[in-house]
Amino acid sequence: MARAPRTRSPWRRRLSLAIKLLVLLAILGLGALVTAVYVTRAQLPDFDQLKSSPNGQMIRVHAADGTVIVSIGPSYGEWLSYDRIPRVMRDATVAVEDRRFYSHLGVDPIGVARSVKVRLDRGRWVQGGSTITQQLARNVFLNNQKKFGRKFREWILALAMERKFSKDQILELYLNKVYYGGGAYGIDAASRKFFGHGADHLSLPEAAIIAGLVKAPSNYSPTADANAAVGRASVVLQAMQDSGAISAGEARAADPKSVALAPEPKQNSVRYFTDWALPQLELLIDETEKPLDVWTTLDLDMQRDADAAIRQNAPNGAQGALVALDRDGAVRAMVGGKDYVSSIYNRATQAERQPGSAFKLFVYLAALEAGKTPESTEVDEPVTIDGWSPRNDSRRNSGQVTLRTAFAYSLNTVAAKLGQEVGFATVADMARRFGITTTINTHPSMVLGTSDVRLIDMTRAFASVANQGVAVTPYGILKVTANGETIYQHEVDRSRVLVAPQIAAEMIDLLQTTVNTGTGRAAQIGRPVAGKTGTTSSSKDGWFLGFSSGLTTGVWMGRDDARPIAGLHGGTAPARAFHDFMIRAVAKRPIEQFETQVTLPEAQLEPDAESYYGAPDNSLFVDPDGNPVPGGVPGPPDYANPPPPDRSRPQPQVDDDGNALPPPPPPQERLDQDWIDRVTGRDPRRDQRRPATPPQGNRQPPPATYSSDPRPYQ
Repeated sequence: MARAPRTRSPWRRRLSLAIKLLVLLAILGLGALVTAVYVTRAQLPDFDQLKSSPNGQMIRVHAADGTVIVSIGPSYGEWLSYDRIPRVMRDATVAVEDRRFYSHLGVDPIGVARSVKVRLDRGRWVQGGSTITQQLARNVFLNNQKKFGRKFREWILALAMERKFSKDQILELYLNKVYYGGGAYGIDAASRKFFGHGADHLSLPEAAIIAGLVKAPSNYSPTADANAAVGRASVVLQAMQDSGAISAGEARAADPKSVALAPEPKQNSVRYFTDWALPQLELLIDETEKPLDVWTTLDLDMQRDADAAIRQNAPNGAQGALVALDRDGAVRAMVGGKDYVSSIYNRATQAERQPGSAFKLFVYLAALEAGKTPESTEVDEPVTIDGWSPRNDSRRNSGQVTLRTAFAYSLNTVAAKLGQEVGFATVADMARRFGITTTINTHPSMVLGTSDVRLIDMTRAFASVANQGVAVTPYGILKVTANGETIYQHEVDRSRVLVAPQIAAEMIDLLQTTVNTGTGRAAQIGRPVAGKTGTTSSSKDGWFLGFSSGLTTGVWMGRDDARPIAGLHGGTAPARAFHDFMIRAVAKRPIEQFETQVTLPEAQLEPDAESYYGAPDNSLFVDPDGNPVPGGVPGPPDYANPPPPDRSRPQPQVDDDGNALPPPPPPQERLDQDWIDRVTGRDPRRDQRRPATPPQGNRQPPPATYSSDPRPYQ
């Protein structure tokens, strides 16, 4: 009897069908890929055409008035054929950029897999796994946008180039066309820029420095950060040793520190602005070939005044930075240091420093949004929060004070209590809402500005308050034109409301008081100004941020190594720099009154400085020139321990219930000649002694008068 055929189970049939479909799709995909590669190969220019076509564009940067402030264009040196390129340069590039260059087909599967793994581990793209051929394809034919579509086209181009050109030709194109920073395209231009000679006789350490620039030209440029360039060159030398290109002895003998750098041409502070603004072009436009004209927001007069204000007011040995934003976020002036020639490090946009009491802006904004008002009261008293005990600079407490007084005189205990009341996380959220992009801790001491911030972010926050609580985003590029055609136009976004207008108005109320009677008096410019000082412990950082007539300016001063600076407070040099800049910057602008008028605090208290529980930090007071003065200033009134009554003055009379009795009526006086002389101030005896005509030559000058105000500018 015949056996019935065995029927396969349904899941086996489905699996078999799925495998067949996958194989079919793979074959179709492979066929499509091969077709795309060979079609692209046929469309590629030949080798000589690629050699002759420049990869870069001339960029002219204009100030707000149309003046060309800098011209940035591609710099190409001599084209070096493969056999003229030093072997150390070729080996260094292959070792650090694409170790499997000679074995892959244009795309390195191992590099792609490593890139995906890092993406999964870190949650973001850190490295792209690009080969030298891919980088060449991107530099010549594409742009740097991080989109999958661009990456797929890059793969197709790289595979096609590997089919059309030899490895030596690809490496020759790459080394003569890749961007090495500072406007230099190709190794010869880079060698001439950084070392002052052509690239046909590069030494091993010089080749290591140049090869290390490709990853991040602006970060590793020898003229921007020599230490970073040396460190990156050491990585290249190690990669060359690992790949067998050089021996361990050769790696040890090559000393990047010994390389002599060519001197940089002199630049002025405008370059701080252009260095910040121009990299944004990559995100704004796709044009990579046509010459560009970039029209910026920079006001050259304000820039000169800002440069002078920082140079003249920054203490010896200290650096300074300034950012000025118009009401729509346009950057009108930017100074990143005292001298661009000696340091291109932009302290206005890159440096992260503690803001001190300037951070209290966010503490009080959170408190006002929670229902407080400038007239609300808090008790200035010793307080301990999670083991942390803030103290006021005077080492005394003032009892019950309004928020206006507490803010104007930067009472640390009140700020700590407000932070605890609204929640430290709420204060951090408020700071992030207003544009602080650095990490903000939520420890209790954060209310005194212990989180690092950037000057441009803090200036942005104050500008948003001045803008009635509507977000202000700094920008430097107004429009971009290519051959006269506008390809980008900036549009101001006024849609993001950060806090209600009333909250912003109340905050401006507090900020006005600080400038008029509090720690920021040196910032007065003869028209309404609102602002805040900031000083960190041991006077390591001094800040002043404020606004007037639609212009918001932030000033920071300190040392790059964060060492203390004697006499530096937010109310001294930074406030004076703000004054010197703003008094000229707003001179031609109409005077604008704030919505709230200045209301004086109920007492004159203390200067601005932050002190923490432990050894006293900011115990010195200084005069307006920054010189220490003995005795300091009077501290706040001690309501808990009032001074004894002054018995030399008449004491008020009270009844048995303690109610004040009216003063007794003055005695009746006779309306005689003595009364008339006393009322008019006439002394008949002096008149009798005084001659009718005073003798000539004996006139004495009137006695000099001096200000009795003992308070320093802080």
